[in-house]
Amino acid sequence: MPRLVAVCAVHRLHPDAGSVGVTAIDKRPLEGAVRIGTLGVRADVQASRKHHGGPDKAVYAYAHEDAAFWEGELGRDLPSGWFGENLRVEGLDVNGARIGEVWRIGDTVEVEVTMPRTPCATFARWVGGRDARGWVKRFSDAGRLGAYLRVRRAGEVRAGDAIEVLSSPLDAPTVLEVYRS
Repeated sequence: MPRLVAVCAVHRLHPDAGSVGVTAIDKRPLEGAVRIGTLGVRADVQASRKHHGGPDKAVYAYAHEDAAFWEGELGRDLPSGWFGENLRVEGLDVNGARIGEVWRIGDTVEVEVTMPRTPCATFARWVGGRDARGWVKRFSDAGRLGAYLRVRRAGEVRAGDAIEVLSSPLDAPTVLEVYRS
């Protein structure tokens, strides 16, 4: 059964060379029950609302299995939140999820897959060091992008909660297909 590994929100803002001047990519796991509303995880922020946040990008999900792949590639630990994700999930093919797919997390929260994450220069700077060079292309080519989610039903979730796919439109493209089209 797929499950929620961690719920993450911004730990602190970091200076960034991008146009906004700061980034909120530094997400860390929260303890206990965490409220998720129509604009995302309570206590989370997005430094650039032009590219992040809003109802269709309220929550960003990333798979534990994809993080494990990158740990092997980069040779370092990549804890929950490192990819800027709000939800680290396990046992769910996030990149193979279909646009419009609906998941229930825990007892009440329902989210809908809306689009893939598009990696950017801010993400590359966050990766840092020698790995930053070519990171956007490398991350894209690997097809381990994660997905943005719309919140259809607000509520509370916590690490360990089960995730159930309630519906998946068979004629809709997957997250990865949308990204590569």
